[in-house]
Amino acid sequence: MEQFLVPALVALGVLGLFAIIAKLSLGGSNIQGRLTSFVGGAGKVAEEKSDDKKGEKKQFSLGLGETQIAARVDKAVAQGTFGKNVQRKLAQADLKLTLFEFMLAKVSMTIAGAAVGLFIGRGGPVESVVFGLSGIAIGFLGPDLFVKFRIAKRLKAFGDQLSDTLSLLANSLRSGYSMLQSIDLVAREAQDPIGAEFKRIVREVGLGLTIQDALANLYRRMPSDDLDLMITAINIQYEVGGNLAQILDSISHTIRERVRIKGEMQTLTAQGRVSGYIITSLPILIGIAVTLINPEYMSSLWVFPWIIMPICGGILVFSGFMIIRKIVNIEV
Repeated sequence: MEQFLVPALVALGVLGLFAIIAKLSLGGSNIQGRLTSFVGGAGKVAEEKSDDKKGEKKQFSLGLGETQIAARVDKAVAQGTFGKNVQRKLAQADLKLTLFEFMLAKVSMTIAGAAVGLFIGRGGPVESVVFGLSGIAIGFLGPDLFVKFRIAKRLKAFGDQLSDTLSLLANSLRSGYSMLQSIDLVAREAQDPIGAEFKRIVREVGLGLTIQDALANLYRRMPSDDLDLMITAINIQYEVGGNLAQILDSISHTIRERVRIKGEMQTLTAQGRVSGYIITSLPILIGIAVTLINPEYMSSLWVFPWIIMPICGGILVFSGFMIIRKIVNIEV
């Protein structure tokens, strides 16, 4: 019974942290709360009609105070280089999370990883230390890996849509639209992620930024060589003039051919990539499954000199995985 005590306590802690995150997130969902946070108290006027309204106002004030605490912590952490980098990555991944909420998620995942690791390594002290530290590392790095995956997925979708977007921009320029009107047309017609990003360009220009600055912000959110080529062509055209529609058509053709070649390369290397993932994960999953089924059977592997076997095996598996990735990663 004692071996389940620590994981149970840790699981309760994780549930508590998730409850805090949910409470903080829902605290700002009230419309009046959002009005108050933006206009400084104007949202409270409509809550003075009855006792029920006063009760709602009291609950709202508590929720608003919690939101203000989270905002203060978020602002304090965001002042450093680390906080700015995390905020930029969250924007690139299009995750509607504040820095405070993301850090709470990392803490929760770390505690959950430690609990799972301690449960898997319950066969002995060495296994508890190894699996516990592994669970902590996986839980701590898990949110970052998820953000990185979202960024790569959005960048790929953005690159796949960029050639068609450039064709639409070129055709709208030929029809007599200005650059801002063409961007607004793309924002209304294109799907995400390009539609959402171009809508943001239109909003930024409406708030006073120039098109060049808004495009530079777009490149910071979506770092892509093809996008850099498009922005450079637009900036040069603004400086020296020229037929921008024809230039965009040429860039669109180049990007379309590059996307086609990349797709062919991914098709040809798909077997190698999948084989690398399967070969790497198979011994790890089998070891975890056997440990869960019979911890005492695997405990004899974690004593000297037999402990050298999983250490050397892990190093060799990781080295093989990196070699396979290097082989199948072909730059176009």
